[in-house]
Amino acid sequence: AGMGRTLVELFYDVVSPYSWLGFEVLCRYQHIWNIDLRFRPAFLGGIMQATGNKPPGLLPKRAEYMLKDIKRLAKYYQVPVQMSEDDLQRVLRTSNLGAMRFITAVDMTQPQYLEPLSREFWLRFWSQHEDISQPETLLAAAGKAGLSSEAVQKLLQMISSPAVKNRLKETTEEAIKYGAFGVPAVVAHVNDEPHLFFGSDRLELLGSVIGE
Repeated sequence: AGMGRTLVELFYDVVSPYSWLGFEVLCRYQHIWNIDLRFRPAFLGGIMQATGNKPPGLLPKRAEYMLKDIKRLAKYYQVPVQMSEDDLQRVLRTSNLGAMRFITAVDMTQPQYLEPLSREFWLRFWSQHEDISQPETLLAAAGKAGLSSEAVQKLLQMISSPAVKNRLKETTEEAIKYGAFGVPAVVAHVNDEPHLFFGSDRLELLGSVIGE
């Protein structure tokens, strides 16, 4: 972290709509607050499995609330998340591992594309309702984020490499070590101490802890 800047890590997965909301809001705050924002692509499935957590859509009352909640948050934060009941099932059916490995490969090789690429995946999954497990969606998202077709070919080869698989696994395990049981998990490092905030709606608490 730079002089006197607080390191804030955002652990996220593009299959999570709350991650998108937290991501966009922190992207705005990084220009206002004295923070170094670090994006940490993690695998939500791995976090849930390790902590015994279950997708909120599986509990009918919670699913019902979540649909209203996302709608209100999307309007309030001006993030184009569009969610219907079908999407709760779609999340359970979609494999997002390839997308998260692709994003991890970008983080390892061309991190300047991490923000636009992650946003592109959320847009495709949560606004355009595309299947992010399909290679053509990966290609389209990468192109739109500004990656050259040469770079994309290299990244596609990297997806199945042990280096990328291990990095995603390590990041996921790191989130769990900080106490995460889902995403987004925001970790602020204040006086060498990590402070975990879960969800996209704890930003005033985060601000208060980091002195903003």
